[in-house]
Amino acid sequence: MRPHGDGKTQPTTPERDPQAVRAMFSQIAPRYDLLNRLLSAGVDQSWRRAAVREALKHSPKRVLDLACGTGDLTLLLKKSAPEAEVVGGDFAPPMLELARAKAQKSGLQVRFQEADALNLNFPDEHFDAITIAFGFRNFADYERALAELYRVLRQGGRLCILEFPPPPKSGLGVLYRFYFTRVLPYVGGLISGNAAAYRYLPASVERFPAPEVLRGMMEKAGFRVRYRLFTGGIAALHVGEK
Repeated sequence: MRPHGDGKTQPTTPERDPQAVRAMFSQIAPRYDLLNRLLSAGVDQSWRRAAVREALKHSPKRVLDLACGTGDLTLLLKKSAPEAEVVGGDFAPPMLELARAKAQKSGLQVRFQEADALNLNFPDEHFDAITIAFGFRNFADYERALAELYRVLRQGGRLCILEFPPPPKSGLGVLYRFYFTRVLPYVGGLISGNAAAYRYLPASVERFPAPEVLRGMMEKAGFRVRYRLFTGGIAALHVGEK
């Protein structure tokens, strides 16, 4: 609990505390993959494949998948580019444990390590490509994260951010917002045992910058940016070139 301005205490929530985000994702790690498949009806797989194609377009030799979770995108990168060095980074140790088990089971040589997006423990211009799938919105400071990503990316390198923007105001967007705010928290909470995590998810999406705003933030950080929308604007893939 934290003191509020009126002297009362206010609960520490994921929206206010990065440590709460880490604890929340650590708790739901065992059910994370199942929920991703169920709650997206598998559509996220096609979005991830599109992100991988963009990230690997220039045959990078060294790739970072940041906020890698249980390693789905990391392993897809390695399968698609077996000659590349692929590193998966995340701030939730239970997620990384599951990712390492997946890599071992699949026989893929991938290094997974703890990583703080606001203070990356990699040298300048270390990676040829960086991917982030549905994790950027959880960073506590977008501008600082973009500066760090720019720093560790080599000249000519590529940053791919796959994320949920706020739902569009179209008919599909209205239906999706209902699903996201009413159905998802119930199903996610039932399966994971952590309803708060799946209330956080739609709240974090609603607060996330619109695609044009994120594009402007990336350009301000030094990237040349383009983006595309998927499934009527439910997901967006931003590609930034350094």
